[in-house]
Amino acid sequence: MTERTDSLIRMDAGGFVLLSDIVPDMIQEIRYYSTYNFTGDRIDGYEEPCALLTKEAAQALRAVSDDLIRQGFRLKIYDAYRPVRAVRHFVRWAEDIADTRMKACFYPDVDKEDLFAQGYIAERSSHSRGSTVDLTLIDMKTGRVIDTGTPFDLFSRLSWPSCREVTQEQYGNRMFLRNAMKQGGFAPIESEWWHFTLEDEPYPDTYFDFPVSSAYVKRQQI
Repeated sequence: MTERTDSLIRMDAGGFVLLSDIVPDMIQEIRYYSTYNFTGDRIDGYEEPCALLTKEAAQALRAVSDDLIRQGFRLKIYDAYRPVRAVRHFVRWAEDIADTRMKACFYPDVDKEDLFAQGYIAERSSHSRGSTVDLTLIDMKTGRVIDTGTPFDLFSRLSWPSCREVTQEQYGNRMFLRNAMKQGGFAPIESEWWHFTLEDEPYPDTYFDFPVSSAYVKRQQI
């Protein structure tokens, strides 16, 4: 693999906010702060279980949240800003073919050596630009996450939003989430029903590597 230059990597968090300050109604389950993720370890750079986003993405997500609240749903956030060091952690893990601790949970039908070729692991992530979020919805009537057919971060064709190998209800839930995010200015991708990037993202060519830390962001705002 040829690694791209780091010339556009920045540590400045001045354009970022703590998402809970902007979207107080959301629920957070920051998976990469925990060991319940496809690596089985806490990921480098996740110093707190909090979601960070650029100010622009956070404000756009607030509008999405407000609209969904009126319809009886709350956002549940799995990941938002992701430092470059975290992505490098993913790459190192993917290159260690022997470590398959979490295969049964997250990539049961994919050989680990194929994760790069099939696009599940990459050297760069839009999350590191600060305007991408991984999320789902909670039905406020039941208090449960909506049924989308697959869990977050399942490396499988079944996780593609367009996959019709799920039930009609599961597909409908995916489209409901997708349409709500698109109406709010977020673009989906074809391989993950949970992944959305602000279309007019403020840093389209810049990657950040400051830690996921509320204290770090707040210090930058002083």
